[in-house]
Amino acid sequence: MTGQQSDQQSSQRELWFELMQFYISESWLLDDRKFDEWLDLFTDDVFYFMPRRLNVGRQDISQELSPVGDLAIFEDDKTYLSMRVARLDTGMAWAEDPPSRTRHIIGNLVVEQLPDGDIRSKTAFILYRSHHETDENLFSGSREDHLRKEDGRWKIYKRVIVLDSNVILAKNLSVFF
Repeated sequence: MTGQQSDQQSSQRELWFELMQFYISESWLLDDRKFDEWLDLFTDDVFYFMPRRLNVGRQDISQELSPVGDLAIFEDDKTYLSMRVARLDTGMAWAEDPPSRTRHIIGNLVVEQLPDGDIRSKTAFILYRSHHETDENLFSGSREDHLRKEDGRWKIYKRVIVLDSNVILAKNLSVFF
């Protein structure tokens, strides 16, 4: 292995570690209900997208996820995410009174450096939600993020969330992924 290859591997490991810390911090912000701080992890032009997952045959697997503009579960920008966060403090978000207790577990981070210096990452997640005495939900899936540095900090400008299940059995979907 040449010195240059060793430096590249070291740089990749450092980037992986930096982003893993970023995602761990994000999980704690969500679980501690620090939603305004969580919003600050996103750029002003963010696209936050959760397509519907469809049951299709193997020959149609490329059509398993609904495209943008086709009744997605979430298709939000920063303004809409901010409105969802602000609504939690209005007393009008009955589904979140009392607030849900959540635990976000993030892993399987894969990082790819893009030619323009941005990053594409993919993570697996498990989101546990407990509400009232009897409501429990478990969501699992993956997230693909595109990140760029703004003012020396990583910020997400695109998040695509894909749930493993295609039917959501929760009474509401008022949590963030």
